[in-house]
Amino acid sequence: MTEVLFYHLEGRSLEQVLPGLLEKCLERGWRSVVQLGSRERCEALDALLWTYSDQSFLPHGSAVDGANGERQPVWITTGDDNPNGASVRFFADGAAISGVEPYQCAVLLFDGHDIEMVERARDAWKTLASDGHQTTYWQQSVNGRWEKKG
Repeated sequence: MTEVLFYHLEGRSLEQVLPGLLEKCLERGWRSVVQLGSRERCEALDALLWTYSDQSFLPHGSAVDGANGERQPVWITTGDDNPNGASVRFFADGAAISGVEPYQCAVLLFDGHDIEMVERARDAWKTLASDGHQTTYWQQSVNGRWEKKG
Protein backbone atom coordinates (compact mmCIF):
# COMPACT_ATOMS: atom_id res chain seq x y z
CA MET A 1 0.00 0.00 0.00
CA THR A 2 1.01 3.59 -0.59
CA GLU A 3 2.17 5.83 2.23
CA VAL A 4 0.01 8.99 2.16
CA LEU A 5 1.23 12.13 3.94
CA PHE A 6 -1.14 14.98 4.76
CA TYR A 7 0.56 18.36 5.19
CA HIS A 8 -1.66 20.95 6.88
CA LEU A 9 -0.37 24.37 5.77
CA GLU A 10 -1.02 27.11 8.29
CA GLY A 11 2.00 29.36 8.83
CA ARG A 12 3.65 28.96 5.44
CA SER A 13 2.25 28.85 1.93
CA LEU A 14 2.45 26.11 -0.67
CA GLU A 15 5.07 28.18 -2.50
CA GLN A 16 7.22 28.28 0.64
CA VAL A 17 6.86 24.58 1.49
CA LEU A 18 6.77 22.64 -1.78
CA PRO A 19 10.28 23.46 -3.09
CA GLY A 20 11.88 22.07 0.08
CA LEU A 21 9.84 18.85 -0.14
CA LEU A 22 10.77 18.44 -3.80
CA GLU A 23 14.44 19.01 -2.95
CA LYS A 24 14.26 16.20 -0.38
CA CYS A 25 12.80 13.88 -3.03
CA LEU A 26 15.60 14.72 -5.46
CA GLU A 27 18.24 14.19 -2.75
CA ARG A 28 16.87 10.66 -2.32
CA GLY A 29 16.89 10.03 -6.07
CA TRP A 30 13.09 10.02 -6.31
CA ARG A 31 11.18 11.46 -9.24
CA SER A 32 8.05 13.44 -8.44
CA VAL A 33 4.82 14.57 -10.03
CA VAL A 34 3.04 17.66 -8.73
CA GLN A 35 -0.67 17.78 -9.55
CA LEU A 36 -2.34 21.17 -9.18
CA GLY A 37 -5.90 22.41 -9.60
CA SER A 38 -5.42 24.70 -12.62
CA ARG A 39 -3.17 25.48 -15.55
CA GLU A 40 -2.51 28.95 -14.11
CA ARG A 41 -1.18 27.44 -10.89
CA CYS A 42 1.02 25.07 -12.93
CA GLU A 43 2.50 28.04 -14.78
CA ALA A 44 3.08 29.91 -11.51
CA LEU A 45 4.79 26.90 -9.92
CA ASP A 46 6.91 26.44 -13.05
CA ALA A 47 8.20 30.00 -12.71
CA LEU A 48 8.72 29.64 -8.96
CA LEU A 49 10.85 26.49 -9.22
CA TRP A 50 13.34 28.32 -11.45
CA THR A 51 13.65 31.32 -9.13
CA TYR A 52 12.74 30.36 -5.54
CA SER A 53 16.38 30.33 -4.39
CA ASP A 54 19.46 32.32 -5.35
CA GLN A 55 21.53 29.20 -4.60
CA SER A 56 19.73 26.64 -6.74
CA PHE A 57 16.75 25.70 -8.88
CA LEU A 58 14.68 22.56 -9.21
CA PRO A 59 14.89 20.88 -12.62
CA HIS A 60 11.37 20.29 -13.81
CA GLY A 61 8.97 20.44 -16.73
CA SER A 62 5.35 20.32 -17.75
CA ALA A 63 3.16 19.73 -20.77
CA VAL A 64 2.53 23.49 -20.82
CA ASP A 65 6.17 24.23 -21.60
CA GLY A 66 6.51 21.30 -24.03
CA ALA A 67 9.11 19.49 -21.94
CA ASN A 68 9.98 15.85 -22.51
CA GLY A 69 8.31 14.28 -19.48
CA GLU A 70 10.51 11.19 -19.42
CA ARG A 71 13.60 13.33 -18.77
CA GLN A 72 12.15 15.46 -15.96
CA PRO A 73 12.87 14.67 -12.29
CA VAL A 74 9.83 16.82 -11.36
CA TRP A 75 6.72 16.95 -13.54
CA ILE A 76 3.98 19.57 -13.06
CA THR A 77 0.46 18.76 -14.25
CA THR A 78 -3.27 19.22 -13.75
CA GLY A 79 -3.99 15.63 -14.80
CA ASP A 80 -3.22 12.13 -13.63
CA ASP A 81 -0.25 11.65 -16.00
CA ASN A 82 3.11 10.33 -14.84
CA PRO A 83 5.46 10.58 -17.82
CA ASN A 84 8.63 10.58 -15.69
CA GLY A 85 7.84 7.34 -13.83
CA ALA A 86 7.61 9.20 -10.51
CA SER A 87 7.50 7.31 -7.24
CA VAL A 88 6.14 10.33 -5.31
CA ARG A 89 3.00 12.27 -6.22
CA PHE A 90 2.05 15.62 -4.70
CA PHE A 91 -1.53 16.88 -4.73
CA ALA A 92 -2.06 20.58 -3.99
CA ASP A 93 -4.13 23.64 -4.73
CA GLY A 94 -7.42 21.79 -4.84
CA ALA A 95 -6.29 18.80 -6.91
CA ALA A 96 -8.35 15.80 -5.82
CA ILE A 97 -6.22 13.02 -4.37
CA SER A 98 -6.84 9.79 -6.26
CA GLY A 99 -4.98 7.02 -8.01
CA VAL A 100 -2.23 6.78 -5.36
CA GLU A 101 -1.70 3.03 -5.74
CA PRO A 102 1.21 3.13 -8.24
CA TYR A 103 3.25 5.45 -6.01
CA GLN A 104 5.57 4.74 -3.12
CA CYS A 105 4.34 7.92 -1.47
CA ALA A 106 1.55 10.44 -2.06
CA VAL A 107 1.50 13.86 -0.42
CA LEU A 108 -1.56 16.07 0.00
CA LEU A 109 -0.73 19.68 0.85
CA PHE A 110 -3.78 21.66 1.94
CA ASP A 111 -4.40 25.20 3.13
CA GLY A 112 -5.53 25.12 6.75
CA HIS A 113 -7.26 28.49 6.32
CA ASP A 114 -9.55 27.15 3.57
CA ILE A 115 -12.45 25.31 5.23
CA GLU A 116 -13.40 23.50 2.01
CA MET A 117 -9.84 22.18 1.54
CA VAL A 118 -9.71 21.03 5.16
CA GLU A 119 -12.99 19.15 4.72
CA ARG A 120 -11.76 17.53 1.49
CA ALA A 121 -8.55 16.49 3.26
CA ARG A 122 -10.58 14.89 6.08
CA ASP A 123 -12.70 13.00 3.57
CA ALA A 124 -9.58 11.85 1.69
CA TRP A 125 -8.00 10.70 4.98
CA LYS A 126 -11.03 8.56 5.82
CA THR A 127 -11.22 7.04 2.35
CA LEU A 128 -7.50 6.31 2.02
CA ALA A 129 -7.20 4.90 5.55
CA SER A 130 -10.22 2.64 5.02
CA ASP A 131 -8.63 1.45 1.75
CA GLY A 132 -5.62 0.27 3.77
CA HIS A 133 -3.11 3.00 2.93
CA GLN A 134 -0.72 4.14 5.65
CA THR A 135 -1.74 7.73 6.43
CA THR A 136 0.16 10.29 8.49
CA TYR A 137 -0.79 13.85 9.35
CA TRP A 138 1.78 16.65 9.63
CA GLN A 139 1.10 20.11 11.01
CA GLN A 140 3.33 23.16 11.22
CA SER A 141 4.46 24.18 14.68
CA VAL A 142 4.74 27.79 15.85
CA ASN A 143 8.40 27.85 14.76
CA GLY A 144 7.51 26.49 11.29
CA ARG A 145 8.81 22.93 11.78
CA TRP A 146 6.70 19.95 10.79
CA GLU A 147 5.29 17.85 13.63
CA LYS A 148 3.71 14.45 13.15
CA LYS A 149 0.25 14.66 14.72
CA GLY A 150 -1.38 11.47 13.55
